[in-house]
Amino acid sequence: MANVNIKIEGIPYEVEAGMTILEAARACGYEIPSLCAFNHGECNRGSCRVCLVEATGARGLVASCVYPVNEGMEITISSPKATAARRASVELLLSNHSMKCQQCDKNEKCELLHVARLTGAREDMFEGSQTPVTYDDLSPSIVRDTSKCVLCGRCVARCANAHGNGILGFENRGFRTIVGPAENRSFVDSPCIMCGQCVSVCPTGALMEKSEISKVDDAFRAGKYVVVQTAPAVRAALGEEFGMKIGTPVTGKMVAALRRLGFKKVFDTDYGADLTIMEEATELLGRIKNGGELPMITSCSPGWINYAEYYYGDCLGHLSSCKSPHEMQGAILKHFYAEKIGVDPEDMFVVSIMPCTAKKFEKEREQLVTRGLKDVDAVLTTRELGRLIKRSGIQFTRLPDEDFDRDIMGDYTGAGVIFGVTGGVMEAALRTAAFVLTGKEHEGVKFEEVRGFEGVKEASFDLNGMTLNVAVAHGMKNARVLLDDIRAGKSKYHFIEIMGCPGGCINGGGQPYVRECFLPDEEPDIMDTYKAKRAQALYSEDERQTLRQSHNNPQIKALYKEFLGEPNSHLAHELLHTSYAARVPFGK
Repeated sequence: MANVNIKIEGIPYEVEAGMTILEAARACGYEIPSLCAFNHGECNRGSCRVCLVEATGARGLVASCVYPVNEGMEITISSPKATAARRASVELLLSNHSMKCQQCDKNEKCELLHVARLTGAREDMFEGSQTPVTYDDLSPSIVRDTSKCVLCGRCVARCANAHGNGILGFENRGFRTIVGPAENRSFVDSPCIMCGQCVSVCPTGALMEKSEISKVDDAFRAGKYVVVQTAPAVRAALGEEFGMKIGTPVTGKMVAALRRLGFKKVFDTDYGADLTIMEEATELLGRIKNGGELPMITSCSPGWINYAEYYYGDCLGHLSSCKSPHEMQGAILKHFYAEKIGVDPEDMFVVSIMPCTAKKFEKEREQLVTRGLKDVDAVLTTRELGRLIKRSGIQFTRLPDEDFDRDIMGDYTGAGVIFGVTGGVMEAALRTAAFVLTGKEHEGVKFEEVRGFEGVKEASFDLNGMTLNVAVAHGMKNARVLLDDIRAGKSKYHFIEIMGCPGGCINGGGQPYVRECFLPDEEPDIMDTYKAKRAQALYSEDERQTLRQSHNNPQIKALYKEFLGEPNSHLAHELLHTSYAARVPFGK
């Protein structure tokens, strides 16, 4: 694309034609305060008026997030007129804001407070009525507090861009406008998949995960035998909560922190991931050999499961019946491990540290109650774990590297580690399926054809004369393409992996917020590369593992020999498999 010549504060620059003033200014080293297009570029409505500047050829001040540059344009950011207007815009937002900052989990990561500091905005400059407030905490996953909403629309855009859904929108008009599900329903009365992508982009505390820290505190106080397991994606992002660069793997420090928090045992959900592969790969090969329903689709992502139940109830037979890894591991902890260590299963309290808000909803499913006990008792997001560590006074970056508990269960392979990135479940399954079909390990271990961040990836593999056609999708907007082909009877695939969140679990709705304004030491293109950096942290750990295929995990072998019998056995189905049911949202 051609370039144009502009001036910013009298200094000449050459920038790409088609850029907005805001984009051009950032490219040239200026920070214009902004909310609607800040960092993620999800929504350029120009509605908040926080990014106003003067520009030649324009009538009056313009919103820099929507106004394009043109040849010869002169832009003034710091004029008295522009600075006063930006300050007034932020002061108007503050006048309709609850300002309960000390009670807000977004404190220190609030973009409204950031732009308030940049503009010099003052509290209480405008007094009067406030928009009627909706506070919705009925969902196990997400809390919505409209008293903190600035009507930027980023959550609306993210839901549409990631999933093609219109769960969130603008309700009412004028001063009574709020953002929420249709008719201002609760999230539990709407077809929300609970993925938390809206939470990830919200600039304030208007959308937050529903914290379960107090539930864990209560378990400790009650004298429960509290154990914890951590998902693979957590180790790739937790360090960001403590100022470490994006993509820094912190497995050892994470384990050390969890021990100091008082958990009796610290396990890796990668063990559950290896177990999932044994069950899922066996199920897939059984379907292929016995004429079962194909393609089979992975079932590890609870956001995707919610979507399938709401929108593709007629296709549920294609989903693997396997529970997700942390639910499998929870069932094994309570119904095998507890007996081994002499603990009453009712006294064992299983905490899962997850990158995902949908897993909070998942653990409440009645289908995930085994022998009268919930498989998992509490789910904390990566962000919640960060808050818990800070609350306890632990200096995370100074911790030594420690290893997971590995008694009876706890060993894991590289295949389990890569579950956290789109394509990882598929690659892990292929490593084991290749061995089962050919009797030997796949050369080079990796199946790089299913890696990457394309919306839909597809590949074919010749495994001992069997052609296996596979596809990978992440984000429901991409998944819909594959699902519509299945519904129409046109799918050519045997196996499909679907992840609810764009990029997979590394970009889950419970992961640390990625905001350029709070990451001064990161690379300039961090918004384009943060998912890749987190993914690389997992792929690097896979490379470091001695064992990289789930079927080679010695403790998984021992579990089947001593307890489960074989993959897909009757006992395995009782503990490790589940069912799904089509759902209709309230009012439909």
